[in-house]
Amino acid sequence: MPATSLIRLILLAAVWGASFLFMRIIAPELGTVPTAFFRVSIACLGLIAIVAASPVGWHFQGKLKACLVLGMINSGVPATFYSVAAQVLPAGYSAIFNATTPLMGVLIGALFFHERMTLPKLIGIFLGLLGVAILSGAGPVALDAALIQGALACLAATTCYGFAGFLARRWLGGLDSRLSALGSMLGATLLLTPAFLWSVTTQPPASWGGWSVWGSLLGLGLLCTAFAYVLYFRLLSDIGPVRASTVTFLIPVFGVLWGAWLLDEPLSLGHLYGGVLISLALWLVLRPARAKSLDPA
Repeated sequence: MPATSLIRLILLAAVWGASFLFMRIIAPELGTVPTAFFRVSIACLGLIAIVAASPVGWHFQGKLKACLVLGMINSGVPATFYSVAAQVLPAGYSAIFNATTPLMGVLIGALFFHERMTLPKLIGIFLGLLGVAILSGAGPVALDAALIQGALACLAATTCYGFAGFLARRWLGGLDSRLSALGSMLGATLLLTPAFLWSVTTQPPASWGGWSVWGSLLGLGLLCTAFAYVLYFRLLSDIGPVRASTVTFLIPVFGVLWGAWLLDEPLSLGHLYGGVLISLALWLVLRPARAKSLDPA
């Protein structure tokens, strides 16, 4: 992997790891739908400014509709699920559950996109699910209905990411990463706008928060979404979807560290055991296949 791509990968992991910290601050105050809506809409405005200031122009090469649909799958729906999880899970938990994205990608690829399922990948899937189970039961949060709800929300989000990786490779090839990110955020904003209006009309937040909530929203929207998705689509273009998904190796590390450092979230052996199993699972899933030796005859 080129050094510049490796730097982008580490930077993306640090930024996306911080997103769980911001959501943990915002979601309990504003609720699920407002958190998701403000995240993607602020990101959309930021990306409009980025594209306007760049020489790339506004030509989507006939792929705007594909970008909109992909944004709903890759941003709108997952942002909502992670906002649900952020109300009940520590930031480190959501970050580690996010590491199951490549596992979901392997299952989805085998079931829907004719990708070959190998024994190491199958073992990796089971180890990854075991790691998630250990993390849920052995960590500092009690195993109850709220934890199960948060875990299922995270896994639903990673399922969306698994589908989106294959669809992005098929639909958006050759499109500039800034336009891909902008189209995606626009689609996510269009998806969540009716839900946001309904939410604030029928059940508005008890409080719209203070400077910490809105500062976190700006960080979540501009840094962890707009800037991060430009990096992500650039990595998809440079190193492909499988290698780009290895960013999830590093996101749990940053997510747990940000949560422990800035939110005083407790660390436990549950993080270690679950994280090690998930990392081993990811290595089995993402390791390159051995080249077949040629018969001298």
